[in-house]
Amino acid sequence: MNRSECEALDRDDPLAPKRGAFAIPEGLIYLDGNSLGVLPAHVPGRVRDVVETQWGGSLIRSWNEHGWLALPRRVGDRIARLIGAPAGSVVAGDTISVNLFKLLGAAAQLAGPRRVILSDDGNFPSDLYVAQGFRDLVDDGYALEIVAPEEVVDALDERVAFTMLTEVDYRTARRHDMRAVTAKAHARGARVIWDLAHSAGAIPVDLAAAGADFAVGCTYKYLNGGPGSPAFLYVRPDLQDIVRPPLTGWWGHAEPFAFTPDYRPAPGIDRFQCGTQPILSMAALDAALDVWDGVVMRDVREKSLALCSLFIDLVEERCARHGVTVTGPRETAARGSHVSLRHPQGHAVMQALIASGVVGDFRAPDMMRFGFAPLYTRFTDVFDAVAIMAGILDTRRWDEPRYHARRAVT
Repeated sequence: MNRSECEALDRDDPLAPKRGAFAIPEGLIYLDGNSLGVLPAHVPGRVRDVVETQWGGSLIRSWNEHGWLALPRRVGDRIARLIGAPAGSVVAGDTISVNLFKLLGAAAQLAGPRRVILSDDGNFPSDLYVAQGFRDLVDDGYALEIVAPEEVVDALDERVAFTMLTEVDYRTARRHDMRAVTAKAHARGARVIWDLAHSAGAIPVDLAAAGADFAVGCTYKYLNGGPGSPAFLYVRPDLQDIVRPPLTGWWGHAEPFAFTPDYRPAPGIDRFQCGTQPILSMAALDAALDVWDGVVMRDVREKSLALCSLFIDLVEERCARHGVTVTGPRETAARGSHVSLRHPQGHAVMQALIASGVVGDFRAPDMMRFGFAPLYTRFTDVFDAVAIMAGILDTRRWDEPRYHARRAVT
Protein backbone atom coordinates (compact mmCIF):
# COMPACT_ATOMS: atom_id res chain seq x y z
CA MET A 1 0.00 0.00 0.00
CA ASN A 2 1.30 3.47 -0.82
CA ARG A 3 0.83 6.71 1.08
CA SER A 4 -1.96 8.05 -1.14
CA GLU A 5 -3.96 4.92 -0.43
CA CYS A 6 -3.42 5.50 3.30
CA GLU A 7 -4.64 9.06 2.89
CA ALA A 8 -7.81 7.71 1.27
CA LEU A 9 -8.36 5.37 4.22
CA ASP A 10 -8.01 8.31 6.61
CA ARG A 11 -10.59 10.32 4.64
CA ASP A 12 -13.09 7.46 4.83
CA ASP A 13 -12.43 6.62 8.48
CA PRO A 14 -15.62 7.03 10.59
CA LEU A 15 -13.44 7.66 13.66
CA ALA A 16 -11.35 10.38 11.98
CA PRO A 17 -13.25 13.28 13.63
CA LYS A 18 -12.21 11.99 17.06
CA ARG A 19 -8.55 12.82 16.42
CA GLY A 20 -9.32 16.51 16.82
CA ALA A 21 -10.37 15.86 20.42
CA PHE A 22 -6.76 15.10 21.39
CA ALA A 23 -3.78 17.38 22.06
CA ILE A 24 -1.20 15.63 19.88
CA PRO A 25 2.11 17.49 19.57
CA GLU A 26 2.73 18.79 16.08
CA GLY A 27 4.86 16.49 13.95
CA LEU A 28 4.77 13.60 16.42
CA ILE A 29 3.73 10.08 15.42
CA TYR A 30 2.55 8.63 18.70
CA LEU A 31 2.31 4.83 18.72
CA ASP A 32 2.47 4.25 22.47
CA GLY A 33 -1.18 4.52 23.45
CA ASN A 34 -0.90 1.00 24.80
CA SER A 35 1.38 2.41 27.51
CA LEU A 36 0.12 5.98 28.06
CA GLY A 37 -2.77 7.48 26.13
CA VAL A 38 -2.74 10.96 24.60
CA LEU A 39 -4.19 13.90 26.51
CA PRO A 40 -7.77 14.76 25.45
CA ALA A 41 -7.69 18.47 24.68
CA HIS A 42 -10.52 19.48 27.03
CA VAL A 43 -9.17 17.73 30.14
CA PRO A 44 -6.93 20.58 31.38
CA GLY A 45 -9.90 22.95 31.42
CA ARG A 46 -12.01 20.46 33.35
CA VAL A 47 -9.27 19.84 35.89
CA ARG A 48 -8.68 23.58 36.23
CA ASP A 49 -12.35 24.02 37.10
CA VAL A 50 -12.17 21.27 39.73
CA VAL A 51 -9.06 22.85 41.25
CA GLU A 52 -10.03 26.50 41.10
CA THR A 53 -13.83 26.52 41.29
CA GLN A 54 -14.65 23.37 43.21
CA TRP A 55 -11.69 22.86 45.51
CA GLY A 56 -10.74 26.55 45.54
CA GLY A 57 -14.25 27.96 45.91
CA SER A 58 -16.56 25.34 47.33
CA LEU A 59 -13.87 23.60 49.38
CA ILE A 60 -15.30 20.74 51.47
CA ARG A 61 -18.84 21.50 50.28
CA SER A 62 -17.77 20.02 46.94
CA TRP A 63 -18.28 16.50 48.26
CA ASN A 64 -22.00 17.24 48.11
CA GLU A 65 -22.35 20.20 45.76
CA HIS A 66 -20.12 18.79 43.00
CA GLY A 67 -20.72 15.09 43.54
CA TRP A 68 -17.19 14.12 44.50
CA LEU A 69 -18.36 11.19 46.62
CA ALA A 70 -20.23 9.66 43.68
CA LEU A 71 -17.38 10.00 41.17
CA PRO A 72 -16.00 6.43 41.50
CA ARG A 73 -19.41 4.94 40.72
CA ARG A 74 -20.17 7.48 37.98
CA VAL A 75 -16.85 6.81 36.27
CA GLY A 76 -17.28 3.09 36.81
CA ASP A 77 -20.61 3.10 34.99
CA ARG A 78 -19.06 4.99 32.07
CA ILE A 79 -16.31 2.39 31.79
CA ALA A 80 -18.86 -0.42 32.15
CA ARG A 81 -20.38 0.48 28.78
CA LEU A 82 -17.01 -0.09 27.10
CA ILE A 83 -16.39 -3.51 28.66
CA GLY A 84 -19.81 -5.11 28.38
CA ALA A 85 -20.72 -4.78 32.04
CA PRO A 86 -24.07 -3.75 33.53
CA ALA A 87 -24.51 -0.54 35.48
CA GLY A 88 -23.55 -0.94 39.11
CA SER A 89 -20.91 -3.60 38.48
CA VAL A 90 -17.82 -1.42 37.99
CA VAL A 91 -16.20 1.05 40.35
CA ALA A 92 -13.16 3.24 39.63
CA GLY A 93 -10.38 3.81 42.11
CA ASP A 94 -7.03 2.68 43.49
CA THR A 95 -4.60 0.85 41.16
CA ILE A 96 -4.73 -2.45 39.32
CA SER A 97 -2.41 -3.95 41.93
CA VAL A 98 -4.58 -2.87 44.87
CA ASN A 99 -7.77 -3.94 43.12
CA LEU A 100 -6.26 -7.27 42.15
CA PHE A 101 -5.39 -7.95 45.77
CA LYS A 102 -9.00 -7.19 46.71
CA LEU A 103 -10.27 -9.66 44.12
CA LEU A 104 -7.81 -12.37 45.08
CA GLY A 105 -9.16 -12.15 48.60
CA ALA A 106 -12.75 -12.17 47.34
CA ALA A 107 -12.17 -15.14 45.04
CA ALA A 108 -10.50 -17.06 47.86
CA GLN A 109 -13.77 -16.93 49.79
CA LEU A 110 -15.35 -19.03 47.03
CA ALA A 111 -12.47 -21.49 46.71
CA GLY A 112 -13.42 -24.13 49.25
CA PRO A 113 -10.49 -26.52 49.76
CA ARG A 114 -8.83 -25.65 46.44
CA ARG A 115 -5.50 -23.89 46.74
CA VAL A 116 -4.01 -23.37 43.26
CA ILE A 117 -3.89 -19.90 41.69
CA LEU A 118 -3.37 -20.49 37.95
CA SER A 119 -1.76 -17.89 35.68
CA ASP A 120 0.40 -17.78 32.58
CA ASP A 121 3.77 -16.36 31.66
CA GLY A 122 2.13 -13.78 29.41
CA ASN A 123 0.55 -12.14 32.43
CA PHE A 124 1.90 -8.75 33.40
CA PRO A 125 4.62 -9.42 36.00
CA SER A 126 3.10 -7.02 38.53
CA ASP A 127 -0.01 -9.22 38.66
CA LEU A 128 2.17 -12.19 39.46
CA TYR A 129 3.93 -10.21 42.19
CA VAL A 130 0.58 -9.36 43.78
CA ALA A 131 -0.47 -13.01 43.67
CA GLN A 132 2.82 -14.02 45.29
CA GLY A 133 2.27 -11.47 48.03
CA PHE A 134 -1.27 -12.69 48.61
CA ARG A 135 -0.09 -16.32 48.73
CA ASP A 136 2.62 -15.55 51.26
CA LEU A 137 0.41 -13.34 53.41
CA VAL A 138 -2.52 -15.72 53.84
CA ASP A 139 -0.12 -18.66 54.38
CA ASP A 140 -2.95 -21.15 53.84
CA GLY A 141 -1.44 -23.62 51.40
CA TYR A 142 -1.94 -21.54 48.26
CA ALA A 143 0.37 -22.20 45.34
CA LEU A 144 0.85 -20.06 42.25
CA GLU A 145 1.22 -22.15 39.09
CA ILE A 146 2.37 -20.45 35.89
CA VAL A 147 1.98 -22.12 32.50
CA ALA A 148 2.30 -21.02 28.87
CA PRO A 149 -0.75 -19.08 27.61
CA GLU A 150 -1.65 -21.94 25.27
CA GLU A 151 -1.71 -24.37 28.20
CA VAL A 152 -4.15 -22.52 30.46
CA VAL A 153 -7.32 -24.38 29.41
CA ASP A 154 -5.71 -27.80 29.83
CA ALA A 155 -4.29 -26.78 33.22
CA LEU A 156 -7.74 -26.00 34.63
CA ASP A 157 -8.34 -28.99 36.88
CA GLU A 158 -9.97 -29.78 40.22
CA ARG A 159 -7.03 -28.23 42.14
CA VAL A 160 -7.52 -24.72 40.73
CA ALA A 161 -9.30 -22.25 42.97
CA PHE A 162 -9.15 -19.43 40.46
CA THR A 163 -7.18 -18.38 37.44
CA MET A 164 -5.77 -14.89 37.01
CA LEU A 165 -5.14 -13.83 33.41
CA THR A 166 -4.42 -10.74 31.34
CA GLU A 167 -6.75 -10.95 28.36
CA VAL A 168 -4.24 -9.35 25.95
CA ASP A 169 -0.58 -10.22 26.46
CA TYR A 170 1.37 -7.01 27.14
CA ARG A 171 4.29 -8.30 25.07
CA THR A 172 2.90 -10.12 22.04
CA ALA A 173 -0.74 -8.89 21.93
CA ARG A 174 -1.91 -12.52 22.02
CA ARG A 175 -5.54 -12.55 23.13
CA HIS A 176 -7.18 -15.15 25.33
CA ASP A 177 -10.66 -16.35 24.36
CA MET A 178 -12.46 -14.95 27.39
CA ARG A 179 -15.67 -16.88 26.85
CA ALA A 180 -13.93 -20.22 26.31
CA VAL A 181 -11.56 -19.88 29.26
CA THR A 182 -14.31 -18.70 31.60
CA ALA A 183 -16.64 -21.50 30.54
CA LYS A 184 -13.94 -24.12 31.06
CA ALA A 185 -13.04 -22.68 34.48
CA HIS A 186 -16.66 -22.72 35.59
CA ALA A 187 -17.11 -26.26 34.31
CA ARG A 188 -14.19 -27.28 36.53
CA GLY A 189 -15.50 -25.36 39.53
CA ALA A 190 -12.99 -22.49 39.36
CA ARG A 191 -13.35 -18.70 39.12
CA VAL A 192 -11.55 -16.29 36.80
CA ILE A 193 -10.05 -12.84 37.41
CA TRP A 194 -9.42 -10.96 34.16
CA ASP A 195 -6.94 -8.11 33.74
CA LEU A 196 -8.22 -5.78 31.00
CA ALA A 197 -5.26 -3.37 30.98
CA HIS A 198 -4.64 -3.90 27.25
CA SER A 199 -8.29 -4.54 26.40
CA ALA A 200 -10.43 -1.67 27.70
CA GLY A 201 -10.80 0.89 24.93
CA ALA A 202 -8.82 -1.22 22.46
CA ILE A 203 -11.01 -4.24 21.72
CA PRO A 204 -14.65 -5.16 22.32
CA VAL A 205 -15.07 -6.78 25.73
CA ASP A 206 -18.29 -8.37 26.93
CA LEU A 207 -17.86 -9.39 30.55
CA ALA A 208 -21.55 -10.12 31.03
CA ALA A 209 -21.85 -12.38 27.99
CA ALA A 210 -18.67 -14.22 28.97
CA GLY A 211 -19.98 -14.81 32.49
CA ALA A 212 -16.77 -13.33 33.90
CA ASP A 213 -16.52 -13.41 37.70
CA PHE A 214 -14.09 -10.58 38.34
CA ALA A 215 -12.00 -8.09 36.37
CA VAL A 216 -9.56 -5.23 36.86
CA GLY A 217 -8.17 -2.73 34.42
CA CYS A 218 -6.26 0.52 34.11
CA THR A 219 -7.41 3.75 32.50
CA TYR A 220 -4.17 5.45 31.49
CA LYS A 221 -3.67 3.46 28.29
CA TYR A 222 -6.43 3.38 25.66
CA LEU A 223 -8.88 5.25 27.93
CA ASN A 224 -6.50 8.25 28.11
CA GLY A 225 -7.07 9.00 31.80
CA GLY A 226 -3.55 10.33 32.39
CA PRO A 227 -0.44 8.98 34.14
CA GLY A 228 -1.40 6.96 37.18
CA SER A 229 -5.11 7.58 36.66
CA PRO A 230 -7.48 5.49 38.81
CA ALA A 231 -7.94 1.87 37.85
CA PHE A 232 -11.27 0.04 37.84
CA LEU A 233 -12.70 -3.14 39.29
CA TYR A 234 -15.59 -5.36 38.15
CA VAL A 235 -17.53 -7.91 40.19
CA ARG A 236 -20.34 -9.94 38.66
CA PRO A 237 -23.60 -8.69 40.17
CA ASP A 238 -24.65 -12.00 41.74
CA LEU A 239 -21.32 -12.23 43.59
CA GLN A 240 -21.17 -8.70 44.96
CA ASP A 241 -23.05 -9.34 48.19
CA ILE A 242 -21.57 -12.81 48.73
CA VAL A 243 -17.91 -11.87 49.03
CA ARG A 244 -16.04 -9.25 51.03
CA PRO A 245 -12.79 -7.64 49.95
CA PRO A 246 -9.79 -8.10 52.26
CA LEU A 247 -9.13 -4.35 52.23
CA THR A 248 -12.08 -2.91 54.13
CA GLY A 249 -12.06 0.86 54.30
CA TRP A 250 -14.54 3.53 55.15
CA TRP A 251 -15.63 4.20 51.56
CA GLY A 252 -16.77 0.58 51.41
CA HIS A 253 -18.77 0.84 54.64
CA ALA A 254 -22.56 0.67 54.56
CA GLU A 255 -22.71 4.01 56.46
CA PRO A 256 -19.33 5.70 56.11
CA PHE A 257 -20.42 8.82 57.97
CA ALA A 258 -21.89 6.92 60.90
CA PHE A 259 -18.28 6.39 62.02
CA THR A 260 -19.03 3.17 63.86
CA PRO A 261 -15.98 1.20 65.10
CA ASP A 262 -16.95 -2.03 63.32
CA TYR A 263 -16.95 -2.57 59.60
CA ARG A 264 -20.23 -3.35 57.90
CA PRO A 265 -19.95 -3.81 54.12
CA ALA A 266 -21.97 -1.62 51.80
CA PRO A 267 -24.31 -3.45 49.44
CA GLY A 268 -23.18 -4.14 45.91
CA ILE A 269 -20.04 -2.88 44.21
CA ASP A 270 -19.54 -0.06 46.73
CA ARG A 271 -18.06 -2.48 49.27
CA PHE A 272 -15.04 -2.85 46.99
CA GLN A 273 -14.04 0.74 47.60
CA CYS A 274 -11.51 1.30 50.33
CA GLY A 275 -10.10 4.71 51.25
CA THR A 276 -10.71 8.22 49.96
CA GLN A 277 -10.16 8.40 46.23
CA PRO A 278 -7.95 10.98 44.40
CA ILE A 279 -10.57 13.43 43.20
CA LEU A 280 -8.34 15.45 40.87
CA SER A 281 -7.23 12.30 39.01
CA MET A 282 -10.78 10.95 39.07
CA ALA A 283 -12.12 14.18 37.58
CA ALA A 284 -9.49 14.08 34.84
CA LEU A 285 -10.49 10.52 34.01
CA ASP A 286 -14.17 11.42 33.99
CA ALA A 287 -13.43 14.21 31.54
CA ALA A 288 -11.24 11.96 29.38
CA LEU A 289 -14.07 9.47 29.01
CA ASP A 290 -16.08 12.15 27.19
CA VAL A 291 -14.19 11.29 23.99
CA TRP A 292 -15.84 7.86 24.07
CA ASP A 293 -19.35 9.28 23.90
CA GLY A 294 -21.03 7.92 20.79
CA VAL A 295 -18.16 5.57 19.92
CA VAL A 296 -19.11 2.05 18.83
CA MET A 297 -16.52 -0.52 19.84
CA ARG A 298 -17.09 -2.45 16.62
CA ASP A 299 -15.72 0.54 14.68
CA VAL A 300 -12.76 0.72 17.05
CA ARG A 301 -11.96 -2.94 16.54
CA GLU A 302 -12.25 -2.81 12.75
CA LYS A 303 -9.87 0.12 12.53
CA SER A 304 -7.49 -1.40 15.07
CA LEU A 305 -7.15 -4.59 13.06
CA ALA A 306 -6.68 -2.63 9.83
CA LEU A 307 -3.93 -0.50 11.42
CA CYS A 308 -2.16 -3.56 12.82
CA SER A 309 -2.35 -5.43 9.53
CA LEU A 310 -1.03 -2.45 7.58
CA PHE A 311 1.86 -2.04 10.00
CA ILE A 312 2.81 -5.72 9.84
CA ASP A 313 2.67 -5.78 6.04
CA LEU A 314 4.80 -2.66 5.69
CA VAL A 315 7.35 -3.81 8.28
CA GLU A 316 7.81 -7.15 6.55
CA GLU A 317 8.11 -5.44 3.18
CA ARG A 318 10.61 -2.77 4.23
CA CYS A 319 12.35 -3.86 7.45
CA ALA A 320 12.55 -7.65 7.54
CA ARG A 321 15.81 -7.72 5.60
CA HIS A 322 17.46 -5.97 8.55
CA GLY A 323 16.53 -8.70 11.02
CA VAL A 324 13.23 -7.27 12.23
CA THR A 325 10.65 -9.96 12.97
CA VAL A 326 7.00 -9.67 13.94
CA THR A 327 6.00 -11.54 17.09
CA GLY A 328 2.54 -12.56 18.24
CA PRO A 329 -0.43 -14.07 16.42
CA ARG A 330 -1.23 -13.31 12.79
CA GLU A 331 -4.89 -14.29 13.08
CA THR A 332 -6.69 -10.98 13.67
CA ALA A 333 -9.26 -12.39 16.09
CA ALA A 334 -6.46 -13.62 18.34
CA ARG A 335 -4.66 -10.31 18.87
CA GLY A 336 -5.11 -7.02 20.66
CA SER A 337 -4.31 -3.53 19.39
CA HIS A 338 -0.53 -3.41 19.50
CA VAL A 339 2.23 -5.04 17.47
CA SER A 340 5.59 -6.10 18.82
CA LEU A 341 8.75 -6.44 16.77
CA ARG A 342 12.00 -8.14 17.68
CA HIS A 343 15.44 -6.96 16.68
CA PRO A 344 18.82 -7.73 18.29
CA GLN A 345 19.30 -3.97 18.79
CA GLY A 346 15.67 -3.21 19.57
CA HIS A 347 16.46 -0.70 22.30
CA ALA A 348 18.77 1.37 20.12
CA VAL A 349 16.37 1.23 17.17
CA MET A 350 13.53 2.44 19.36
CA GLN A 351 15.61 5.30 20.75
CA ALA A 352 16.48 6.36 17.21
CA LEU A 353 12.79 6.24 16.28
CA ILE A 354 11.84 8.39 19.24
CA ALA A 355 14.52 10.91 18.31
CA SER A 356 12.99 10.96 14.82
CA GLY A 357 9.49 11.70 16.10
CA VAL A 358 8.03 8.19 16.21
CA VAL A 359 7.19 7.15 19.78
CA GLY A 360 6.81 3.51 20.77
CA ASP A 361 8.41 1.67 23.66
CA PHE A 362 10.85 -1.14 24.40
CA ARG A 363 10.58 -4.29 26.49
CA ALA A 364 13.64 -6.33 27.34
CA PRO A 365 15.45 -8.12 25.96
CA ASP A 366 14.78 -7.16 22.31
CA MET A 367 11.15 -6.18 21.82
CA MET A 368 9.82 -2.95 20.31
CA ARG A 369 6.11 -2.30 20.94
CA PHE A 370 3.82 -0.13 18.83
CA GLY A 371 0.29 0.59 20.04
CA PHE A 372 -2.52 1.68 17.75
CA ALA A 373 -5.25 3.76 19.40
CA PRO A 374 -8.00 4.00 16.78
CA LEU A 375 -9.46 7.25 18.11
CA TYR A 376 -6.35 9.19 17.10
CA THR A 377 -3.94 6.95 15.14
CA ARG A 378 -4.11 7.49 11.36
CA PHE A 379 -3.22 5.14 8.55
CA THR A 380 -0.73 7.74 7.31
CA ASP A 381 0.91 7.65 10.75
CA VAL A 382 1.53 3.93 10.26
CA PHE A 383 2.92 4.41 6.77
CA ASP A 384 5.23 7.24 7.83
CA ALA A 385 6.41 5.42 10.96
CA VAL A 386 7.52 2.37 8.97
CA ALA A 387 9.22 4.59 6.38
CA ILE A 388 11.21 6.30 9.14
CA MET A 389 12.09 2.95 10.71
CA ALA A 390 13.27 1.61 7.37
CA GLY A 391 15.49 4.66 6.94
CA ILE A 392 17.02 4.17 10.38
CA LEU A 393 17.74 0.52 9.61
CA ASP A 394 19.01 1.17 6.08
CA THR A 395 21.56 3.69 7.32
CA ARG A 396 22.29 1.97 10.66
CA ARG A 397 21.55 5.27 12.34
CA TRP A 398 20.52 3.33 15.44
CA ASP A 399 24.21 2.52 16.05
CA GLU A 400 25.07 6.01 17.29
CA PRO A 401 26.35 5.84 20.91
CA ARG A 402 23.54 8.05 22.26
CA TYR A 403 20.92 5.50 21.22
CA HIS A 404 22.56 2.70 23.24
CA ALA A 405 22.31 4.55 26.56
CA ARG A 406 19.69 3.03 28.86
CA ARG A 407 17.32 5.25 30.82
CA ALA A 408 15.19 4.37 33.83
CA VAL A 409 11.96 3.99 31.80
CA THR A 410 12.12 2.16 28.48
